[in-house]
Amino acid sequence: MRRGATLAACGALFAAGGAAIAAEPDESGQAVRLSPLEVTATRVPEPTDRVPAFITVISGDQLRARHVTDLRGALATVAGVEAPEGGDAGPGSAVPSLWGLHEFDAFLLVVDGVPLGGAFNPAIPDLDLTNVERVEVLKGAAAVLYGATAFVGVIQVIHYPAGMSARQASAGFGTNGSWRGDVSLALPALGVLQQSLALDAKRQGYADGREHVYDGRVLYRAAGAVAGGALRLDLDYSAVRSAPPTPTPRIGAVLTDLISPDANFNPTDARLDEGRVHGVLAFTHDTPLGAWETTLSLSSSRIRDIRAFLQTNLEVADSQNQTRTIVDDYADSHITSVLGRGATLIWGVDLLYGRASQASVNGAYDTVVDGSIPLPATSDLHVDEINRLYDRRVFVGQYAQLDWKPASRWDINGGLRLNETDEHKRSTHIDGFDPAANTFDDRHRSVTRLSGMAGLTYTAWTAGAEEIVLYGDYRNTFKPAAVDFGPDNTPDILRPETAQSYEAGLKGRLAEGCVDFQVGVFLMNFSNLVVATTNDQGDAILENAGGERLQGVEAEAHWNVNRDLALSAAASWHDAKFTRYVATEGGANVDVSGNQLTLSPHWLASIGLVYAPPTGVFGSATVTYVGRRYLDLTNQAPTGAYATVDASLGYRWGRYSLSVTATNLSDARAPVTASEFGDQSFYRLAGRRVFVDIAARF
Repeated sequence: MRRGATLAACGALFAAGGAAIAAEPDESGQAVRLSPLEVTATRVPEPTDRVPAFITVISGDQLRARHVTDLRGALATVAGVEAPEGGDAGPGSAVPSLWGLHEFDAFLLVVDGVPLGGAFNPAIPDLDLTNVERVEVLKGAAAVLYGATAFVGVIQVIHYPAGMSARQASAGFGTNGSWRGDVSLALPALGVLQQSLALDAKRQGYADGREHVYDGRVLYRAAGAVAGGALRLDLDYSAVRSAPPTPTPRIGAVLTDLISPDANFNPTDARLDEGRVHGVLAFTHDTPLGAWETTLSLSSSRIRDIRAFLQTNLEVADSQNQTRTIVDDYADSHITSVLGRGATLIWGVDLLYGRASQASVNGAYDTVVDGSIPLPATSDLHVDEINRLYDRRVFVGQYAQLDWKPASRWDINGGLRLNETDEHKRSTHIDGFDPAANTFDDRHRSVTRLSGMAGLTYTAWTAGAEEIVLYGDYRNTFKPAAVDFGPDNTPDILRPETAQSYEAGLKGRLAEGCVDFQVGVFLMNFSNLVVATTNDQGDAILENAGGERLQGVEAEAHWNVNRDLALSAAASWHDAKFTRYVATEGGANVDVSGNQLTLSPHWLASIGLVYAPPTGVFGSATVTYVGRRYLDLTNQAPTGAYATVDASLGYRWGRYSLSVTATNLSDARAPVTASEFGDQSFYRLAGRRVFVDIAARF
């Protein structure tokens, strides 16, 4: 194939992927730069090959070609990442793992530039992948632009802007009584305002007949030129109605086989429901100092959480009937100043404000493994305790980040941030047996600390559309400890987590731009990691671990074979260990220094294929591998490696398509996420799922 034709084909493939493409002419005047643009690491569009970090961009068109509707599928081909669905936040959630750290709050979830979950925990159940333009995954801490919220990575979901959309409607039916439907469209302009709307709803059923998720979401976006600037308005609402599963207890070194993986011992009124209202208003206008952008985000959630967790004796279940409300606000104002001589400075201030209140009425009831004892409703149980919590968090940051390109081959990044965090926590314990055991605690913690980063990229070699770029970075950050919103009385405000990381690697393009790749090595020294353990009563608690070290190697590559066929491959080796930690296990102190972190495999790998011609047969396949892990802090309970296969096959004619999609074809049911609430209990990988979908483009 002639060089120009090859470049055109690769360019068309990238453009079809949905991510913006940076292009610059070579000596012949042809546009050859094919790197997608990102905004997560820099806030302003920057080619990924100029970013001194391991960053992956997944196009919305690729997600739709693979019929992906959840975070697990979206991140399946990203090196070193796993995101099994489920967890304590419900079957509609997920617990992503980056750099070998499998924690529900160690990463930052951003949607269209706004942290989702903000000062508390990533709000994955409210995430909407309908009408997505692209997903950006940044490894490592976002130490400057997003402050005291991200350690091992940022996952940003970017929807089509107002006036644009995926222009698609689909409907499908699946196994276990599942169904789904969505539509995304651009609405007629309202004066100067462009508009778009995305709607989706689904019911997801499981092999456990009691477990299910109903959810619905609507996202309205408007934007236009107003008062000499650009105005953006986002309004969205999500409603989740789910019935949770029972995580399987670990007895000894293995998950018990005395109960089925799909056994459900929750009370008859079990549910995990949430309604969330969210609005974003942003305004950008030019000033003598540069473009000034101000964003205000307000959200409010109400959650009803009723369920139970089996004790390891399998004879008693501890129940909770819990209500909580969460207010989660975000404000940012920054200026992007072009300083000349290749330098751009972003400087500003932001605020995360969170306020949460919770009341949990707890009890217990007898169970038997054969299910012969009828399960009660929590309203029929004795009230063993009532635990109440109020938590207010205020995170303020003043930041500046410089991007300087002193020469065409060099790009230098550096930034500092002054973090000011303040938390006020009140907790009440009312004992249902002994009023003398009632307690009230009032705690407060403030921390002021600098964080920052420095990094550079060097383009070592170029030839037309081909290049090799070297990069390296250092990041220093911290984050206040998570609030788990569990049933137990948790009066302490744990010490903030801190980390320093080093990263180096290379990235580039080969085969006239049709192959892109990146390889990176990293080392992170961690302190005060929040770890789930148990006290002498067998209750799940959180405490600070002393020190940890995360290190590893990650690599991924993408090959656009032709206009219709794309291949991807990824592999990683992680070594995540405690360097200093005396853990509390069942009331006893155990030194686990040198042990591997729980559920952190050494090896992860994936390979994927997408065949998406404009008409006729199309399909995809993704194979993922997760290596051997440990289920306990003492590393005495190993669990074996597992692999999953996801695939789709369909036929497209004109504007319409019909397809069959299957996830987890091997029906692997491996333990993938530890419960923070159930004693030594683990959620399993969801079983095989098949959908038949019909879609129309317009």
